[in-house]
Amino acid sequence: MSATLTAGNYSQKKRGFWFWTKRIIGWSILLFLLYNLWIFIQVWWMIDHNPDNTAFMKSQLAEIRQDHPDAVLQHQWVSYDKISRNLKAALVASEDAKFVDHKGFDVEGLKVAFQKNLKQGRIVAGGSTISQQLAKNLFLSASRNPLRKGEEAIITVMLEQMMTKERIFEIYLNSIEWGVGVFGAEAAARHYYNTSASKLSARQAAKLAAMVPNPRYYDDHRQDGRLRRKTGIILRRMGSSDIPD
Repeated sequence: MSATLTAGNYSQKKRGFWFWTKRIIGWSILLFLLYNLWIFIQVWWMIDHNPDNTAFMKSQLAEIRQDHPDAVLQHQWVSYDKISRNLKAALVASEDAKFVDHKGFDVEGLKVAFQKNLKQGRIVAGGSTISQQLAKNLFLSASRNPLRKGEEAIITVMLEQMMTKERIFEIYLNSIEWGVGVFGAEAAARHYYNTSASKLSARQAAKLAAMVPNPRYYDDHRQDGRLRRKTGIILRRMGSSDIPD
């Protein structure tokens, strides 16, 4: 009798375990779908509306306000045609030479980045395209965990399928972090050179592009030797940049 009851209890617990496991999986899938629907709607809206801010902007502003409660970000949206072609060419040369040709992902770039990281024994290159960087800047955190990277890939596909390359690049140019509280081409041009984004020279544009991987550091170390060397490399590559028109 006791053995029968024990077996019955075990069977009941097993059924209960699978019941709740299925419920949790079901709710997780539903939340995942709803979250991506929310992202999809926002991407669709951004096709012809300019975003006021990004996840990165909100995160950095919250961080700055811990010490300076009244702080505001330096950010001013400007249209694509009001941004120097020099800056566009510099960013393509520096960040994503195949931007106009790929569908959001540069497989060769990822292979090169993987080999560099393997050689150094740490992450020194990301291999992310402009579209991937924009996906991360708009909606995600700076975390490198696999779940975040997976979501980045999904958003990248949305951007590439729903927007033109010019529109992706326009939003990117207006949302890049370029220093402590400095976001977008116009704010960067004024912060570093006291000029507008439309008037940036080739050298100024190359230096701004060189700063993108570590903008807060270079904001305080503008004469860093690595920054000068990378600026020179970008200057030499800018002539062959293929940019959206």
